[in-house]
Parts: sequence; structure tokens; C-alpha cells
Amino acid sequence: MLEFKYDTQLLIEGQGLDEDAITDYFAEHFQGDCLLAVGDDELIKIHYHTNEPWKVLEYCASLGEIYDIVVEDMDRQARGLQG
Repeated sequence: MLEFKYDTQLLIEGQGLDEDAITDYFAEHFQGDCLLAVGDDELIKIHYHTNEPWKVLEYCASLGEIYDIVVEDMDRQARGLQG
């Protein structure tokens, strides 16, 4: 079993987005690993492994419009039960 079950990916579109501030917020407020927060002040790509993807989505939605949202159960995938 994986420590962090859900691979959470999305895009945030907004104004004044800050990769470093987002990374710091994740480190302080969420449990997970494999964080990727890259982009510019108008578009950020998020990739994160966590057990609470809804909290990540809620925070990201507070920063701007979120879209291309993918939440995958990596434990299920590892067992070959995709779909």
C-alpha cells in the first residue's frame, strides 16, 4: 500500500500566482509528496501525491480557476484495477 494514495493534477489560471508561495503553502498545510508547482503568474501546473485531494482542490480553487483536474487512485492502478 502506498503512503499517499491519490495522484492529483490540475491547472490553476489566475492573476499574480506565485510558485514559491504555493509550494510553501503545500508544505505547511498538506501531507503528501512529489509536489510539482510550475508555471508563471497566470498559469500554474500542480502535481501532488496526497490522501486528501479535496483539500488540494479547495485551496487551488481559492487562487483562481482550476481545470484539467485529474485525481487517480495510484494504489488501485498498482493492483491492476484501472478503469
